[in-house]
Amino acid sequence: MSITATELKRDLGKYLLLAAKEDVYITQYGKVIAKLTNPFHEKVKTAESLFGILPQETTLEASREERVADL
Repeated sequence: MSITATELKRDLGKYLLLAAKEDVYITQYGKVIAKLTNPFHEKVKTAESLFGILPQETTLEASREERVADL
C-alpha cells in the first residue's frame, strides 16, 4: 500500500495497525521516502520455511550435536 505523508500524519494509528499485516510505503511529492513494516514478518517467514526440513525422528539434541560438529 502506498500513502502520502499527509495521510500518515492524519491517520497514524490506522497505518501502524496496517503495517503489522503489510508494508506501507510513504510518499512525499510523488516519491517514496519511507516504508512502515513489521520487523518480525521476515522472522516468521523464515521460521515457516524451516518447518518440515528435519526428519520426524530427529531429536533436538541430535540436531544440536550435528550443528556443533559442523563448526
